[in-house]
Amino acid sequence: MERLKQASWVQVTVTYGVLSAIALAMLLPLLWLVSTAFKSPEENIFAFPPQFIPAAPTLNNFITVWQQNPFGQYFVNSIIVAVLTVGLNLLFCSLAAYPLARLKFKGRQFLFALIVATILIPFQIVMIPLYVLAVQLGLRNTYLGLIFPFIASAFGIFLMRQAFLGVPKELEEAARIDGCSELGIWWNVMISATRPALVTLAIFVFIGAWSDFLWPLILLDRPEYYTLPLGVAKLAGSFSLDWRLIAAGSVISILPVLIFFVVMQRYIVPTESGSGLKG
Repeated sequence: MERLKQASWVQVTVTYGVLSAIALAMLLPLLWLVSTAFKSPEENIFAFPPQFIPAAPTLNNFITVWQQNPFGQYFVNSIIVAVLTVGLNLLFCSLAAYPLARLKFKGRQFLFALIVATILIPFQIVMIPLYVLAVQLGLRNTYLGLIFPFIASAFGIFLMRQAFLGVPKELEEAARIDGCSELGIWWNVMISATRPALVTLAIFVFIGAWSDFLWPLILLDRPEYYTLPLGVAKLAGSFSLDWRLIAAGSVISILPVLIFFVVMQRYIVPTESGSGLKG
């Protein structure tokens, strides 16, 4: 018995040791980025072995980036695009998923399979047709143009459909007996019972919309509509590749994503279906 406990302890120690080493290896680039953002011009950021703790930490890099570039406007643009994209995704994906999960109609399974199959199509394939459509609709250099290709996603529809399938039918039947319409069931029963799935989808969509670089790069040519990824890329030309300032801009662009994840992750917990059911 003692040997089994010792072997189990060794196995747990080795497992956690390997996982910690992998996590550290993945975090090293991020640590170097944050460290570089706080280093003064006198420090060698390419020293080997790397110095992760700045000798003389300074906020001048952040101040310079913020003052000499319209990062405030970039930040506002990213917030507008990300928030609207998340809101529209939650609305349209849940609306599309509800009939696919709870209503019976001819061709439902085929339609769902067709939607899921679009996940296999890379964005680069549909990028040019989307750009032509955006230009024809007059959406260049607009917030709506940045948002409209991503107002719904096959992944979001798949995720919400699976969540809706997990809601007990008794809740749906009780709502129908009370006189709820299909939209009433969707809102009062399904949405209330699948909040963890909605939060999960919101996190994925927010991260994707916030960090999107390719579509804004193609659609925008007016700096007042630039999002933070484009603003950070612009730093490479503005400051002749000063890595301290680029690192500072990157840290500014990463912080909102980390804050959003920390705030929202506590809502991703298993809950009893119908625990949030409205009366």
